[in-house]
Amino acid sequence: MKNIESEILRNNLNYTLFEWRKQSGYKPLNIDKGEGVYLIDHQKNKILDFSSGLINVNIGHGDQRVTDAVVKQMQKVSYVNPSTITKVRGELGKKLSEICPGNLNKSFFTICGATGIENAIKLASNENPMGPSPKILDSIEAVLKETHRYPDGNATRLKSTIARKFNVEDNQVTIGNGSNDIIEFVARIFLSPNGHNGQNDSAIYSEHAFAVYPLVVKAVGAKGIEVPAKNFSHDLDLMLESIEESTKLIFIANPNNPTGSFIEYDKLIAFLEKVPEHIIVLLDQAYFDYSSFETKDIDFDVLNRFPNLIMSRSFSKAYGLAGFRVGFCVSSTEIADYLNRVRQPFNANSLALFAAEKALEDQDFIDKCLQLNLEQKELLFKELESLGFDCLPSRGNFISFDCKQDSREAFNKLLKEGVIVRSLAVYKMPNYLRVSVGLPEENLSFLEKIKSTLL
Repeated sequence: MKNIESEILRNNLNYTLFEWRKQSGYKPLNIDKGEGVYLIDHQKNKILDFSSGLINVNIGHGDQRVTDAVVKQMQKVSYVNPSTITKVRGELGKKLSEICPGNLNKSFFTICGATGIENAIKLASNENPMGPSPKILDSIEAVLKETHRYPDGNATRLKSTIARKFNVEDNQVTIGNGSNDIIEFVARIFLSPNGHNGQNDSAIYSEHAFAVYPLVVKAVGAKGIEVPAKNFSHDLDLMLESIEESTKLIFIANPNNPTGSFIEYDKLIAFLEKVPEHIIVLLDQAYFDYSSFETKDIDFDVLNRFPNLIMSRSFSKAYGLAGFRVGFCVSSTEIADYLNRVRQPFNANSLALFAAEKALEDQDFIDKCLQLNLEQKELLFKELESLGFDCLPSRGNFISFDCKQDSREAFNKLLKEGVIVRSLAVYKMPNYLRVSVGLPEENLSFLEKIKSTLL
């Protein structure tokens, strides 16, 4: 048995490649057979199969009925691509429509998701298409060996790295599981359902602003005040006029997601000067790296002037670490003390802390990403405008544009062509799509699909 196992392992390692990963040192599972939801190796160990395409449709391994049916079908034809029709395809689609609720009467068949996912162009989540710094990928293996250890509950090294890079104090920094975590901390601390005179505290945010703001306000039982936007941007004057006696918090996203609008430095400073000192302002700068690459943006040095200001940033965008979930904010030491009291000690995992630290050390890579984004964003803007679509100016890594039809229908049309964008209907922008800036080849493909589906 050992000889057979060794031969299987040797042949696979010498003559095949494994997934899209580093090959050296890889130790694959040596599988003998499958039974139901389990894979079984040559030592009779049972391994729950979460990755199989079969388990995803609740069939599993070794069902003789399925085996017989597959053999019967393969004797006629081994496979067909998604653009062809067969008798069995139509019959299966019909049976599924009969058992599905409501008007769910159409099915899309793929090969374990490969046709539908791996080949799709994903331009919906404002991710850095170049991914993280190679320095992270080259050195993260060392951290993997310590995954049985808890992460640093205080995130000491990352906080110190942030403090050095941005010329602030360590005790001004709070680490979050993404910047979403920071937004929740702030809402939990400064908003209450039983605030001034027994009334709900209130928080102000703009129309067409990040969807998380009203969600966290509602979650803590506070009152949300949505201020109508002005040209798809924050109406700062109206936000000041909307302040009530109960107002404890104001959310400002700059650049704004999903519209891409940007508040110029002088206007933002003038606004902060007029906000009463007892009201906290959360300045969400998730896209700061992109905006500051193009123009002057407000930086951490203003915290000395505005002790009621909290500035949050993310590693999910320019730094390419969306999957790790890590962000941070900088504030006065007093506010940071409150934030760190509600922060869970292990809210950021070891890999995230390490990756964020390394990302801050590779500014050359970030600059390359920012330059590519600027060039490709300009190309996308120009081409979309030339096709007759009205685009909103953007200082982020995305463009929102009027697709001249119901954006949900437009989204589905592009999805069928393998392009994933974002409908902004939920943001009260029913005819707008948002597209993230991708790699040059992704952007060109997106433009071609736009021409063939929406024009």
